[in-house]
Amino acid sequence: MTTTQPYGTPEAPRLAVHGEAHLDVDPELARITITITARGTNRRTTLDDLTHRNTHIITLVKSYGDAVEKIETSAFSLSPELTKHGRGERVKTYRGTACTSAELTDFTALGELTTRLADLDLTRVDGPWWSLRPNSPAHSEVRRRAVHQAVARAREYADALGTTLAALIELSDPGAENTAPAYGRPAAAGMAFRSAAPGSAEPTTPALDLEPQRQSVHARVNARFIMTPPAL
Repeated sequence: MTTTQPYGTPEAPRLAVHGEAHLDVDPELARITITITARGTNRRTTLDDLTHRNTHIITLVKSYGDAVEKIETSAFSLSPELTKHGRGERVKTYRGTACTSAELTDFTALGELTTRLADLDLTRVDGPWWSLRPNSPAHSEVRRRAVHQAVARAREYADALGTTLAALIELSDPGAENTAPAYGRPAAAGMAFRSAAPGSAEPTTPALDLEPQRQSVHARVNARFIMTPPAL
């Protein structure tokens, strides 16, 4: 029966190291959410008003063409607000909301669009939330750097023993053997803008000068090597 040698043998000593890399890069996407509200005493009138506002919002966002990566409706509601009347309850008013999210790649257009949206009646704008695309080159670059650091670290250990690396026997992400990796995504900072109520005499606001939030990308790898036996 052959026994495993998890720590190597005198003829084939093993060396285990890890490599890490960290990059701060400019974001590639910015997401905002636009929430519109309609209120009225008649259900159908409120629904028509909400539909009109929603159509106007979508048309405005789409007018920015290629600067908009994606637009989608994320929530909609229309509900009565009740008030007590005598021994029972009656509908006082109807309140409707619709929420739309948009992702943009042009951050100059983002500042202008955000201002125009926030200037609309009964409209709330939240964001921006900055991010990278899942296939961003930054992810590949940071993993490449982590591997290079692991190899360099292993060579330093081998050199300290007066020997060299003979072979790579394992390279893995931390937790790669787990069935449910717990990789978290940090929350991005955001801002909220609420438009003035109908009839207010607010002056036209210039486009917001938004400074993109740098994105932190991190990678860590575990590596195991076999060394040429050192002469100790």
